[in-house]
Amino acid sequence: MAWIQKTITLAPKPRGFHLVTREIEIEVPEIGDVEIGLLHLHIQHTSASLSLNENADPTVRRDMESHFNEMVPENAPYYIHTSEGPDDMPAHIKSSLLGSSVTVPITGGRLNMGTWQGIYLCEHRNRGRSRRLVVTITGQTRER
Repeated sequence: MAWIQKTITLAPKPRGFHLVTREIEIEVPEIGDVEIGLLHLHIQHTSASLSLNENADPTVRRDMESHFNEMVPENAPYYIHTSEGPDDMPAHIKSSLLGSSVTVPITGGRLNMGTWQGIYLCEHRNRGRSRRLVVTITGQTRER
C-alpha cells in the first residue's frame, strides 16, 4: 500500500465553474502508478470549492454559476462580513455549500469517474487567484 501527498497550484481563473480534471492529471502523474486506490483533493481556500459534475456540456457550468449567484446573492442586507468586497461573504457561503474536498477512485492508473463526470474548481471570487490543492493518493501500486 502506497501513500503519496503533495501540493499543487492551479492557475488563476475568473469567477465560475471550471473543469480542471486534465490539469490535475498533468500535475499528478503518480495517478498512473496506482492499480487500485483513491485520489483525494482538498482545496486550501475558503472562497473557492471543489465538485464533481458534468464534463461535456459547458452550459452546465454556466447554469451552476447562475444558480449559485441567485441562491447566494451579493450585497445581502444581513451580511456583516463586508470589508473584503461584495463577493467575499457569498464566496464563503458557496464554498461551505459545495465543500473543500472530493475523492475519486483510481483504477488501472486512471481516474475512474463516470462518462460525463469531471472535477470542477468552483471559483467564487470575481477575481480568482491561484488555488492550492493538497493531493493525497493511497492505493496499491501497479506492477512494472
